[in-house]
Amino acid sequence: MMSRSLKRLALAGALAGSGLALAVGPAQAVDRSAKTVPVRLLALNDFHGNLEASTGSSGRMVDETGATVYAGGAAYIATHMAQMTDKNTLKVAQGDLIGASPLISAAYHDEPSVEFLGRLGVTASAVGNHEFDEGYGELRRIMYGGCHPVDGCSPAGQWKGARYDYLGANVLFKQPTGTAEKQALAAFGDPKNAAALRALLKDYGVPALPPVAIRWMNGVPIGFIGLVTQSTPGIVTSEGIKDLRFIDEVKAANVASKLLSLVGVKAQVVLMHEGDQAAVGKSPDSCSAEPGAGTRIATQVDPQIDMILSGHSHQAYLCQVTDPAGGKRLFSQGASFGRVITKVDFQVDVRTRDVVRSTVAADNQVVTRTVDPDEDTSTFVQTWKDRVSQIADRPIGKITADITNTASPSGESPLGNLIADAQLAATKTGGNAQIALMNPGGVREKLTYASSPAGEGDGVVTYGEAFAVQPFNNLTQVVTLTGAQLKTVLEQQFTGGPNAQPFTKILQPSSNFTYTYSASAPWGSKVSDMKIDGVAVTDTQTIRVAANNFLVGGGDAFQGFTAGTDLWSGPLDIDAFTAYLTTAGTIAPPVPNHITVAP
Repeated sequence: MMSRSLKRLALAGALAGSGLALAVGPAQAVDRSAKTVPVRLLALNDFHGNLEASTGSSGRMVDETGATVYAGGAAYIATHMAQMTDKNTLKVAQGDLIGASPLISAAYHDEPSVEFLGRLGVTASAVGNHEFDEGYGELRRIMYGGCHPVDGCSPAGQWKGARYDYLGANVLFKQPTGTAEKQALAAFGDPKNAAALRALLKDYGVPALPPVAIRWMNGVPIGFIGLVTQSTPGIVTSEGIKDLRFIDEVKAANVASKLLSLVGVKAQVVLMHEGDQAAVGKSPDSCSAEPGAGTRIATQVDPQIDMILSGHSHQAYLCQVTDPAGGKRLFSQGASFGRVITKVDFQVDVRTRDVVRSTVAADNQVVTRTVDPDEDTSTFVQTWKDRVSQIADRPIGKITADITNTASPSGESPLGNLIADAQLAATKTGGNAQIALMNPGGVREKLTYASSPAGEGDGVVTYGEAFAVQPFNNLTQVVTLTGAQLKTVLEQQFTGGPNAQPFTKILQPSSNFTYTYSASAPWGSKVSDMKIDGVAVTDTQTIRVAANNFLVGGGDAFQGFTAGTDLWSGPLDIDAFTAYLTTAGTIAPPVPNHITVAP
């Protein structure tokens, strides 16, 4: 039977909006004659709204034989999931299910993707950093329902909310309210648990999202702990998360593990939106992960945690790591864009309610397109494709050849320079911008000369193609920086500085701005010879610099932008880009020669 604490906890579902209430599924009868019972997990990560099967590199995957095959697409995911699902199955995810999505999903604030995942049977997911792309308030709307406050309801009508629980144990309020703490305490019912909970909260804080979910399978409870990368504040727009803080993943996981233990849940799984890089071209079932942030967390979290399913780095691996007590546990990831489903089978001891780790068997199954696509899902995707087609297929400009986001030796790319020019053009009037800078990570796809299947013709750029390049809906903004402050921003492109840039990120400059850098020079002395329209920049002059609000808020470790003054906000970046493509005539690929690299 369910303990009194769990019964009280199950009745506390109405408190879910406070962030602390645990998501609890119904209890099931236990087979008392069995010593262990089976559980199967099917997991997805980093789906990014890829309802349609991609024709580019994001639609290919190396399989277990080393062959590269086409993979992904919602209709194929549904078929593979159905084939792998049995009566012992729970479906989960590791974040970035939405955000940076194709137009078919993003045009409707990713409601189509969340609906698909609910139909698929996903029951719990960690939040990813991209779940915060439109801010915490929008994430709550996606979770709990309601129409978009600006764009209103989608063609499907009133949004009813996600059918699965988003979890984030390390996402806390900066200034928690007493009401939230009281609700959290009420959710645990028993006074003995309340005292223990108060002790935890004193050193922890109040989460802004449910930290854990409990699901019952074959008479035993399985606890899921959600984590998102602690680096989230540096890679999303700061305004949308201004009331939140993101604490160390290990600390949060350990508190969440104790929360589960308080109510007798011993089988514990971390759903984590953080991961490691892996060797290229390896089988998705190999342990090719190079130890990094993911391994740190996977090896340091509480020994009570039985396995770590990860995401964020878009890699595929199945590894076994050692926990702090010397036990072995699974650490895995399933690539991205719905190309891989991670299947984990294990047994749970009926008496102890804990995972028998020696029984854990995992498989990263590639979502091939050699199976029949699920008919209902195909119809669902086509419905949304039809709805968005009038927007997506509208011609907005012309190009003479492919304009790529492939970096030149200096780090700039033709498409990055084009976007910077577009943002400069959009912010001169009103914002008085003099130069523009674009973050390379925001340039998601290239512009292709060849016609798409929509038949718009060679060299024609459609709105859908432009949106694929810039899917974030960031605002263009302008701030005033001195020449010295601008140099600091450019110095922050390189590792070794005070903002701990993890790797070199070269900002894409507008064509009227040039400078020289030496990667071998000491940090602080790498950048020189800055010029605007051929005129040398001095340390004391003021410069109006345009960028998207992600960069202006200090994103990607460019904290120098936050020293800017006289903030002005302009159009969305996608609107600036499409306007430029429409008015500039037929565009040839820009030559990425604005940055000179010195020894």
